[in-house]
Amino acid sequence: MKFSLSWLKAHLDTNASLTEITDKLTAIGLELEGVENPADALRPFRVAKVIEAEPHPNADKLQLLKVDDGSDERWQVVCGAPNAKAGMIGVFGPPGTYIPGSDFTLKPAKIRDVESFGMMCSARELELGEDHDGIIELPESAADSVGQSYADYARLDDPVIDVAITPNRQDCMGVRGIARDLAASGLGTLRPLEIPTAQRSGSGPEVAIEDAEGCPAFYGCTVSGVTNGASPAWMQARLKSAGQKPISALVDITNYVTLDHGRPLHVYDVAKLQGGLVARKARAGEKLMALNDKEYILDATMTVIADQAGAHGIGGIMGGATNGTDANTQDVLIECAYFDPAHIARTGQKLMLTSDARQRFERGVDPAFLEEGIAIATALVQELCGGRASEITRAGEAPTDQRVISYDPNQCASLGGLDVAADRQKSILESLGFEILCPREGGDPSPDGAKNNEREMDPGLRRGTWTVTVPTWRRDIAGWQDLVEEVVRIEGLDKVLSTPLPRAPDVAKPTASPEQMSERKARRAAAARGLNEVVNWSFISDKEAAPFGGGSWSLANPISEDLKVMRPSLLPGLIAAAQRNAARGASSIRLFEVGRRYLESSEHPTIGLVLAGENRARSWQSGGATRFDAYDAKAEVLAILAAAGAPTDKLMDFGEAGDHYHPGQSGTLRLGPKKILAAYGVLHPSTIKAMGFKGSAVAAEIFLDAIPLKKKSGHMREAFAPPALQAVTRDFAFIVDADLPAGDLVRAVKGADKKLITDARIFDLFEGPSVGEGKKSLAIEITLQPQEATLTEEDLKALSDKVVTNAAKLGAELRG
Repeated sequence: MKFSLSWLKAHLDTNASLTEITDKLTAIGLELEGVENPADALRPFRVAKVIEAEPHPNADKLQLLKVDDGSDERWQVVCGAPNAKAGMIGVFGPPGTYIPGSDFTLKPAKIRDVESFGMMCSARELELGEDHDGIIELPESAADSVGQSYADYARLDDPVIDVAITPNRQDCMGVRGIARDLAASGLGTLRPLEIPTAQRSGSGPEVAIEDAEGCPAFYGCTVSGVTNGASPAWMQARLKSAGQKPISALVDITNYVTLDHGRPLHVYDVAKLQGGLVARKARAGEKLMALNDKEYILDATMTVIADQAGAHGIGGIMGGATNGTDANTQDVLIECAYFDPAHIARTGQKLMLTSDARQRFERGVDPAFLEEGIAIATALVQELCGGRASEITRAGEAPTDQRVISYDPNQCASLGGLDVAADRQKSILESLGFEILCPREGGDPSPDGAKNNEREMDPGLRRGTWTVTVPTWRRDIAGWQDLVEEVVRIEGLDKVLSTPLPRAPDVAKPTASPEQMSERKARRAAAARGLNEVVNWSFISDKEAAPFGGGSWSLANPISEDLKVMRPSLLPGLIAAAQRNAARGASSIRLFEVGRRYLESSEHPTIGLVLAGENRARSWQSGGATRFDAYDAKAEVLAILAAAGAPTDKLMDFGEAGDHYHPGQSGTLRLGPKKILAAYGVLHPSTIKAMGFKGSAVAAEIFLDAIPLKKKSGHMREAFAPPALQAVTRDFAFIVDADLPAGDLVRAVKGADKKLITDARIFDLFEGPSVGEGKKSLAIEITLQPQEATLTEEDLKALSDKVVTNAAKLGAELRG
């Protein structure tokens, strides 16, 4: 939100300096983005008089000017402006001056073999307008100011302030709202708002509402016999300070009221309308050419302003190009309506259309400012364009019910940490527009709230609960906590003491839960294994969610349609990130993310990973490059699960991880048949295609909330206790069915003696006629760790028998 200092002072009576104002803006929550003074760029330019004007000896369309800029020099300037003549007064830029409109610095130069020093400037060259047909010609009275800086002469020294308005502060989307906040902070006095009374005659225009949900209130009046020319200099200057381009008086008036009071308006050329105006739902497929010269296709959820011929404006966002005002406009209809914020937001998002009006309506304009808004606009139209105003036609009713909050002044200290006197709190809230009914000495509210508010607060008002009525322009105030925030920010957040939280003596105890510690260890393990962490939005589009079963949760008011669904999986964001990296030439992509999945019941902490491209680059030793496969994903999953504290030695591997994985190249890791800790595998070709990924990729998801964690009494690591006795290894070879998962055999072997057998691993696989058709040979190495005494031959034989017996339960036979 940009505005000039003089514009602000039109609403705020203050002697504060620019620095004091900008510092206070940030202090009360209106963050300063920057300050620019347009006069700074124009200070080197001077008011100058053309002493002589003679034809250029070598060019018919050029003149040689002698220019007096108040210095001892008489500058020779080659000028091609048709209006340059002796005796005129203009604006001169001496050599070394930067020309902002043309983006160059003046230097002495020869033009057609004649030296030229400096330039007589046009309005466009100084960025004061679009006129470039001739140089600036000042009135004869400027002769007394020759030699003066043009910025000082034209009184351009008017700094422009830029502040960031947070979405909850819709009341500060107008200069008056900002002035109100500054006045409440003690930086001046808010000037009274004078609502003009227009002379009205004749019946008002025909306006109606068919979509009361999207447009609860619609006011309109006409002004006949107007002359639409340029707006006055003061209005153009204010609009330019806000970054607006002046167009014409009628258009500038609507833009000015929007910026000045946060009240968007629209004007229609009556001659271009057919019948009255109505606020209705758009018809599915209805088209509208907007003021930005773009055509929009509307749907039945959108509110439009229409006449008998069709839609002429997207309600609360942008008007149509077919009924705008121009230089020939004689009769106008002024629209002043209230549009529902949620409807405006949804329509703007669907159409991907933003405007100053939308920014204000979707945050919520003051519903009680309809009468004042149309009165101000009518008066400005009559003042600047003339004409006769009709009566106001009012359709519908704006939601002007005011919220009432019970508030105890002691809550400011208890919640805000700032002890502000009750009378000071009352003064702050009233200066912000709140109405307060305080209890009397006896504790009962006064029946005459107005009378009670007028009298000076006495100590009795410090006790009891106040009844606070929220002004209509503050939709963001919902409870007493918000009132505390208002008091504290105006009083000064810098006055809130920095108080350390209480803590017990001695060494601080860790506060991370076992789940948090597990997540941290998993994240570090993934990074240590060479995976790159990414952070994606928790929102995705319907299209991205579809291959993963669709989203269970959708936002009612999303930032955009591409960020509408709460993600059911972390893989859509990871696949999109992998595609972006691949498009930029990355040959080996290893990405992971720690985040949340959002399913029907709740959110679930998850680690997702995607591997794409080359696993190992080509080399003279290994030959060509190798790509990632499902086993690579499984290896990463097992390593991360082990770091997170999962009992990886007890995991069972089941096939087919889900529809978005390849059915023959995927699996799940489980504790038992139902408790799934992870899913991994090659992504299904249809998933890859739907996500727009080129090539193949493997992926995995680790479900952190499914990992069984040990509840430790403390956060200390267990002491390292190396075994006193040497480990022993034994090898076994079993003939098993060809379709028996090797992991099942490993688990069966380890289950023979869970205390002695510390590890078991497959080290050989053989298939051939010698082991029989439909059979395979698996060789397993087991590691035995004696605890109390060295194992004897009898101990080893007994253990070997247990191993063979457990394997036999799976149909395994010891190979001879």
